[in-house]
Amino acid sequence: MPSHDDVPDVPPPPPLDLLHEVVTRFDAYARARAARDSVLPGARTTPRHEQRAFDDLQDAVSRLRNSVRPQHP
Repeated sequence: MPSHDDVPDVPPPPPLDLLHEVVTRFDAYARARAARDSVLPGARTTPRHEQRAFDDLQDAVSRLRNSVRPQHP
């Protein structure tokens, strides 16, 4: 029978607020990306706005990744 020491450390699931943030940031990026080619000039987004949405998404994903990494003393 395996001992408790033989079980690998499994990180706890990520907090729901971090998952929600990633989904929200992805949605914002997807909308900005789609709006760059809009036929309506007023609905178009700037490359700067699209880049900002992408950067925000990357930051949210990094926070999520960091929350599930095992902490080594």
